[in-house]
Amino acid sequence: MACQSCGMSFDSGPLDTYLSAAVGDDAAMAAELRASFVGGVRELADLMRRARCDANWRVAAERLNGLAATFGIVPLIQLAEEAMAGVPGDPAVLRQIHRIVEEIA
Repeated sequence: MACQSCGMSFDSGPLDTYLSAAVGDDAAMAAELRASFVGGVRELADLMRRARCDANWRVAAERLNGLAATFGIVPLIQLAEEAMAGVPGDPAVLRQIHRIVEEIA
């Protein structure tokens, strides 16, 4: 899937592969894990949005990077890296994170 305004595309393949390897054919468990992942990303994006200093922004972006890397979600990894290199509260990065999360959910 493509994020129209940010130009990044989201390929659910890595997440689906991870979930399949973790739970096999248990659709309910896969849905629960997906929801947990989405909830974690939303929580980190909220922490980034509320960050009032460089350190808090960076810690939340680093955690987002790690979570995205665990599931192989390259667009989120790239956005987390962009956030770490950029300025705290970057609304463009936060919007893009939100769009990708909505695609995953």
